[in-house]
Amino acid sequence: MKKKIYITLAVAFALMLLTWYFTGENDQNALDVKVPAKYGLFEVNVVTTGELEAKSSENIHGPENLRSIQIWSDIKINELVPEGTIVDSGDFVASLDQTEVVSKLKDLESELEKLESQYTKTMLDTSLTLRGARNDLVNLEFAMEEAQITVDQSKFEPPTTQRQAKITRDKAKRTFHQAVENYTLRYEKAKAEMQEVTATLDQAKRKKKRMLDILGSFTVNAPKSGMIIYKRDWRGRKTQTGSSISPWNNVVAKLPDLSKMISKTFINEIDISKIHKGQIVRISIDAFPDKEYAGIVDDVANIGQQNQNSDAKVFEVTISVNESDSIMRPSMTTKNVIVTAAYDSVLFVPLESIHNNDSLTYVFVDDGRTTVKQEVVVGKSNENEIIIEQGLSQGDNVYLTIPESSNELSTQIIDE
Repeated sequence: MKKKIYITLAVAFALMLLTWYFTGENDQNALDVKVPAKYGLFEVNVVTTGELEAKSSENIHGPENLRSIQIWSDIKINELVPEGTIVDSGDFVASLDQTEVVSKLKDLESELEKLESQYTKTMLDTSLTLRGARNDLVNLEFAMEEAQITVDQSKFEPPTTQRQAKITRDKAKRTFHQAVENYTLRYEKAKAEMQEVTATLDQAKRKKKRMLDILGSFTVNAPKSGMIIYKRDWRGRKTQTGSSISPWNNVVAKLPDLSKMISKTFINEIDISKIHKGQIVRISIDAFPDKEYAGIVDDVANIGQQNQNSDAKVFEVTISVNESDSIMRPSMTTKNVIVTAAYDSVLFVPLESIHNNDSLTYVFVDDGRTTVKQEVVVGKSNENEIIIEQGLSQGDNVYLTIPESSNELSTQIIDE
């Protein structure tokens, strides 16, 4: 058994030696990759990942004026249609928890019953009081007429008797007039009391109607046709089924205008000085990498914020997409290539071909006969390539890796 294992290992080792012997030289040649120096337009870009959003959208609101019925706490969303749902005007969007409003409505209905009883009682009390006052006026008017008759009949009586009759008549008149004034005051008082209970009752009825109207709006429908997009809070969390809305901010979802899109991205503090409003951007969508769209930097934040995934500071940048496409949807991931500078008619090579030794920058050039170690002066660079200001000519072939026997090569210095 051991003998078979030894034989197998020996055969494998021999095959490895043969493979190395016949292919080793080719492997070295394969590593010596050369590319020509390019000439033309050179761009310095900042590449960043963003997220598509609609430039404008219409908010879908929940119940209005919740504070008018003393609703101060958040309202839970019992059901919300899935994000991305296409709706027509009037279609169902969400239903909210009615528990607190229903409880307040029951309390109000009990209060209304008490107010209606109080209204009836006040009305009856007022009617009885004013009826008694009117009867007293009639009786006093009769008494005043009787006193006048007595005065008329006393003209043949002694002066003292006539005087006594006139005093009695005057008292009756004064009592009658006082009763009239008192009746007027009682009437105004009764009227005020009825107005007060009526106003309180009407106010409660209006509150009930308002509460019923608000309760009806706990079923939220779409104000127009469009695609449902979930609202995000300041932390970026989506409002969805099980979330809550505030009486101060009752937005349930959004209907974006998909004809005008933006890509929101965040630039690190190292690159933000390169980004300015109006710069050209090339935008591609991760889901459809073969398509590219033109854009422009629309807004650059002045204040940075903490990156959630690291200690670095980032700045929010808004990029307007100049084209529209039916495949664009909110929350799609985009690749944004922001052109921060462009140089026309320049020579440039890959970054991999550049080498440094102390203060000397050089490349390895294949001149068709031998390999030359050539000093170069470099300029601006992007994520892949770098401008060569001196040392190379258009069409020169440079090595992407250090060629064999590079230590034996002397450096060709640029003539001053």
